[in-house]
Amino acid sequence: MVIEKANPSDAQALANLVNSAYRGDSGRQGWTTEADLIDGSRTDAELLKAVIETPGSVILKYVDEGKIIGCVELRKEEDKLYLGMLTVNPSIQGKGIGKALLKASEEEARKQKCSAIFMNVLTVRSELIDWYFRHGYHDTGKRKPFSFTDPRFGFPKQPLEFMILEKIIS
Repeated sequence: MVIEKANPSDAQALANLVNSAYRGDSGRQGWTTEADLIDGSRTDAELLKAVIETPGSVILKYVDEGKIIGCVELRKEEDKLYLGMLTVNPSIQGKGIGKALLKASEEEARKQKCSAIFMNVLTVRSELIDWYFRHGYHDTGKRKPFSFTDPRFGFPKQPLEFMILEKIIS
């Protein structure tokens, strides 16, 4: 097992992984699915390739036996690090892969001299919010609407909003 930076040639494999975990029937195997909340894909290879190639952004991939089984997007914004798209293959969730990616994200934040990590989590995802709370994140009290118009992010089945969580990095 190794956690390393993804490169543009990983984009399709990453898109397949993320979509399998967040949307569709395959995502129902794990506890991170949004299939009942949002229709469509979560992302695509083109978008992920753009993230990988953007200065200040990185996707860390968790590789086991040559296969990408987890990932997380990180993007520096001022003195904080944005964390998004934390993903683990739904058939092997609950084995510490997400925790390892979270720890690697915190190490990246320290390396980039960031004061905190923050993220957007759908407010209706209480089990996910609780998981982040157990790992030191707190509710900032800030909310923002799920207002994507790009079909690459899917179409909500109900009104949704994001809760902004944050963890101070020492």
